[in-house]
Amino acid sequence: MDISRAAAGLFMRNGLRATRAEDIARAAGVAPRTFYRYFATKEESLGPIFAAGSQKWAEAVRAAPAQLPVPEALRHAIVATLTPGVGVRPESLDWVRALLRLAEENPALLRVWGEACQTAERTLAGVLAARAVAARSVVTRAVATTEASPTPSLPPAPTPSPKLRLTAATASAAVRVAVEAWAATDDASDGPDGPVALALRHLEALHDFPWSAE
Repeated sequence: MDISRAAAGLFMRNGLRATRAEDIARAAGVAPRTFYRYFATKEESLGPIFAAGSQKWAEAVRAAPAQLPVPEALRHAIVATLTPGVGVRPESLDWVRALLRLAEENPALLRVWGEACQTAERTLAGVLAARAVAARSVVTRAVATTEASPTPSLPPAPTPSPKLRLTAATASAAVRVAVEAWAATDDASDGPDGPVALALRHLEALHDFPWSAE
C-alpha cells in the first residue's frame, strides 16, 4: 500500500507517462527490485488503492445490520463508505476522481481498476450468500424456540448461486458507474450529483430488480 500511495501521488503530480517504476520505488523508499516483486508494471501499482476502496464498499454490506433486507443493506453501505467526512475523507475522494480520470485515458490502468471492481463484486456475492444464511438461521431459531427443540447447527455460507452473483454484479455496477460518472465531472462530492446521491438514484432506478439474497 505504501508503494501504491507513492505511485498515486506521482501519477497525479507528473502524469502517468512521465512516471517510471523506478521513480515510484524511490518515492516509496524501496529498491526497484522490491517494486517488481509486488508489481509487474507501474500501472499495476495502483491495484491496492483501487482494491481498498472497492472492497470497503462490499465489506460495509457485510457490516450492515442483519435485519436489513438487501436493498436497505446496499443503501446503508453506500452512505457508510461514500459520504465525505463520514465514510471517507474528502481528500481521498479527490484522489479517486484524479485516478479514475487517469484510468479513462490509459487502457492498462483501466484494466487494473476493472480487476479491482470484479474482485469486490465476488466479495459482495459471498457477503450476500452469508447474509442469506444468517437470515435463514433467524427463522430456524425462531421455529426451534417455538417447538422447544434444539437449534440445529448452521452450515457454512454456500457458494454464491448465479442469482446471487447477478445481484452482486448489478449492485456493484450501480455503485461503480455512480463513482465513475461523478469522477468525470467537477461536481462536489457531497452535492446532489455526488457519488452517494448518484449511487442511491441508481439503486432507486432498479426498484423492480429482485433483490432477494437467496
